[in-house]
Amino acid sequence: MSETDSETDNLTSSLTLVVPVTAVIFTLNEEINLPHCLASLTNFDEVLVVDSFSTDATEKICKEQQIAFYQHAFEGFGSQRNWAIDHVPMRNDWILILDADERATPQLAREMAQRIASAPMVGAFQVRRRFYLWGKWLRYSSLYPTWVVRLIHRQRVRYENRGHSETQTIQGELASLTQDLIDENHKGIDDWFDRQHRYASKEAGYELSFKDAPLRFAAFVSPDPLVRRHALKRLSWRVPGRAILYFLYAYFIRGGFLDGAAGYRFCLMKTSYQHMIVVKKLERRATSMT
Repeated sequence: MSETDSETDNLTSSLTLVVPVTAVIFTLNEEINLPHCLASLTNFDEVLVVDSFSTDATEKICKEQQIAFYQHAFEGFGSQRNWAIDHVPMRNDWILILDADERATPQLAREMAQRIASAPMVGAFQVRRRFYLWGKWLRYSSLYPTWVVRLIHRQRVRYENRGHSETQTIQGELASLTQDLIDENHKGIDDWFDRQHRYASKEAGYELSFKDAPLRFAAFVSPDPLVRRHALKRLSWRVPGRAILYFLYAYFIRGGFLDGAAGYRFCLMKTSYQHMIVVKKLERRATSMT
């Protein structure tokens, strides 16, 4: 058992209210991760799964736990989220967007219930994602805190695909939650590298689409941390030796060494991902010239 399992073991006893939020879990062959995610959502008013035609026991798990199960072909994270908002019936206006390897702690669930009760001008809440690997929180090597927009009002948020992930437009204020979202994939290292190869291909295409777009100074000083983060990422795309620089930044400047041997290994893994993107961009440029 990892050190985070206890965070969900006492969910029912520690959180007596029903959280008036619909949790939507997006899946593709998630029979390993899904039970952990579902166990963290016991007190949510509604839990749904939007699946990309899994071939494992994902659907069976949902049926056994009486979780509403919908399927739609995957075209991108943003497109999949928009489809769920538009086509899946939900009881609540507030939606928690989750991947199957993520979990809501009792503290986060309680805070959500409290904050949406007094948030008439808020369109969405961002939350810090706490990344675990090998049962350990990699606080420094994962570049924590990483902010993600996950609690949204269904009538105030639209998504668009961005590389291997997504971004969103929000009508209303973007507020921040104080409790963290847990991210822990239980599938193992082989699956991690398989995903990085897929993500690197999408990210390479996305980065190349910006090759002629100017970088504006205003983005670097924006009060929105998501805008600043995207501007910094775009700058990093243009830096020679970005994979090596990423390792130096993550391991030394951001303190990845404080995570011990696990932090060193993870920094190397993320460095290899940065190198994958560079190589895939080079390949695409070479292919386009032939």
